[in-house]
Amino acid sequence: KTQIGRLREPSLKCIDLVVQELTNVVRAVTEKMQRYPRLREEAERIITTYIREKEQACKEQVMLLVDFQLAYMNTNHEDFIGFANASSASQNDENTGKKLGKVTNQVIRKGYMAINNLGITARNKNYWFVLSSESLSWYKDGEEKEKKFMLPLEQLKLRDLESSFMSRGHMFAIYNPEGRNVFKDFKTLDLSCETQDDMDSWKASFLRAGVYPEKQTSEGTVGEGEEEGERRESVDPQLERQVETIRNLVDSYMKIVTTSCKDQVPKIIMFLMVNDAKAFINGELLAALYSTGDTQNMMEESADEALKREEMLRMYHACKEALNIIAEVSNVTLGGGASKMSTPSYGQSNAAPARRPPPPSASPRLPPARPAPGGLPPPLVPSRR
Repeated sequence: KTQIGRLREPSLKCIDLVVQELTNVVRAVTEKMQRYPRLREEAERIITTYIREKEQACKEQVMLLVDFQLAYMNTNHEDFIGFANASSASQNDENTGKKLGKVTNQVIRKGYMAINNLGITARNKNYWFVLSSESLSWYKDGEEKEKKFMLPLEQLKLRDLESSFMSRGHMFAIYNPEGRNVFKDFKTLDLSCETQDDMDSWKASFLRAGVYPEKQTSEGTVGEGEEEGERRESVDPQLERQVETIRNLVDSYMKIVTTSCKDQVPKIIMFLMVNDAKAFINGELLAALYSTGDTQNMMEESADEALKREEMLRMYHACKEALNIIAEVSNVTLGGGASKMSTPSYGQSNAAPARRPPPPSASPRLPPARPAPGGLPPPLVPSRR
């Protein structure tokens, strides 16, 4: 039920995001009504108020949806795996883990460390260590060609060591709580790092591999008996199977509830907010504006729009006057010259008449030929023209 109750917060967050987006859309649309600022403010106020009212109703409905899920756990749901299927699934996972144990042996960390309890000759010598989820191996160098040893990590623990004058760096040890030898004839494997950060990083990597530090009692000593009991209790296979079965049951039912909420919450938001707000704007917004009783003031134009309209009127009249002037000048230019030529000048009536322009030149003719000796003119020769 705690997991189901946590679905309230993301559902309410989804509603808040939808309300914010609707408010931004309303503000962007009312920008087109800037010519009438009072009308724009009133329309935006009415729509935003209506959206806020629907937001509260939508949140109440979503809270009811989560309460419905908390009221009854429907273990008979067709998608619920049931106890038998959960037990078989955990058993299959366990068998798969045993079969693929070597495959899942993943490398966690690589790096150089020194071993401090191998003798004077090999003391403080750095080796290349490879830590995996099941073992710790070290090589001569980083090429990983010459393996020195591979140490299984099962039942091993960590503890801190104090640095001595014979060793350098920050030290910690790996040991077996039961007192068995860890490496050859050594009951501990003393490792050292050059810096404190390197040692902390390696210890965190060992935690990931399942090698935990030793636990101390109130007197400061290691409680090996209590630690051994806790270890045995934590690795009880029957308990682990039961925990895995419960986890499978919870995951299966939570998947059903999450899928239902993902499907129902958007539908509630669309029905109670988006579609309802759209219907209000189309059908009731105009009546709400008229019901304010201040329509005369709402239709007042802004000062900028009035100045813009006056400027347009001045431009219109100026253009009209310029067209009239152009038309008059065109009439005088085209009709004035013909009237001067056709109207006689009465002040100069005795003056010589204007000389007519010469007629167009005719084709040149040949001079008449002299008469023939018999007194008859020569016969006319037809012209080629």
